[in-house]
Amino acid sequence: MSVLAGLGASLNTVPPGRTTMSSIDMGLIVAVSALALFGLLMVYSASIALADGPRYESYGRFYFVIRHAIFIMVGLLAALFTASVPMRVWQKLALPLFALTLLLLMVVLVPGIGREVNGARRWLPLGPINFQPSELMKVAVVLFAADYVVRKRDHLQGFLRGFMPMAATLGVVGFLLLTEPDLGAFIVIGAIAVGILFIGGINLKLFITLLAGVMSCFFLLIWMSPWRRERLFVYLDPWNPENTYGSAYQLSHSLIALGRGEWFGVGLGASIEKLHYLPEAHTDFIVAVIGEELGFVGVACLVAVFIFIVLRGFDIARQAMVLERVFDGLVAQGVALWIGVQAFINIGVCLGLLPTKGLTLPLVSYGGSGIVLNLVGIALLLRVDYETRSMMRGKRR
Repeated sequence: MSVLAGLGASLNTVPPGRTTMSSIDMGLIVAVSALALFGLLMVYSASIALADGPRYESYGRFYFVIRHAIFIMVGLLAALFTASVPMRVWQKLALPLFALTLLLLMVVLVPGIGREVNGARRWLPLGPINFQPSELMKVAVVLFAADYVVRKRDHLQGFLRGFMPMAATLGVVGFLLLTEPDLGAFIVIGAIAVGILFIGGINLKLFITLLAGVMSCFFLLIWMSPWRRERLFVYLDPWNPENTYGSAYQLSHSLIALGRGEWFGVGLGASIEKLHYLPEAHTDFIVAVIGEELGFVGVACLVAVFIFIVLRGFDIARQAMVLERVFDGLVAQGVALWIGVQAFINIGVCLGLLPTKGLTLPLVSYGGSGIVLNLVGIALLLRVDYETRSMMRGKRR
């Protein structure tokens, strides 16, 4: 985290006669650093007991936390590179990056190339790590949708030139993601694209049509997939004995963990549910471990930090829009939507407010591709903020 702070210090040189306003949002950096370090601590706490089970007995107690720390460092290096590239360059790269990511989503489905885990083919093996193209697509769709709105500003009220190209593109992305299958990633990516289009000024009737189409596909997919339909119904009644020992097993143990935590938790490291009762405790259900060990207060503080990051993202976007930097503002809003929607779904699932989905908690959960690209997204946000502040200080773009 000190690397980003060092970048901020190096950018904070003010020419004589200019305002002394900081060149970078240190509040945002502190919040993101706090989440990443807290996530590292909780990944250690949630994964330390996994080596006692047969599945991970050869891994060692520190396997996951060491890998997570390495992923954070890789993410910081990627963030430094991202933050050093001007937004006008990212705008030029938006379409090629999106096309490349779309190709990777196709490649991951090729037998013998994509790695299959628990019936899902979402990963590309790259030596000792597995890369998840759907995580890169979240960055790519932020840039692509923002660039699309800028290029199509004069046609956003039209059906053929404004609505159909993006609807068709989302359809292709959705088809590839649901073939993996990865419904959770599709929900987040769809929310980013639809949100940017709405903010960008698409015709309201067309927007409602697009939103209705996405929601209809979503419910149709659930209804046509017996296991997805089962997840929806068991989420409504997780304490039914058949559900508790079946499809609602994860949810029921997540709720037990949160109930044990009460107001202030049982103490850091003292979770019982992480001892092979709660599956994926260090990834999708890390909030349950946080709730058990740190209680309601710990979860509330976690939510407060996410709210701060999302609000700062929208504020950065608003400032960019005021200076008529439309692409930059839309990118900032896209990143804020990404972090906000994914955090809302993950926390909602752990609290039993939403059906179970395989989504990690941004900047906190264990995961290589996820944590690296979360930090890349934050770096885009910081780059927008830096260029906006530079213009406000009188510096040319």
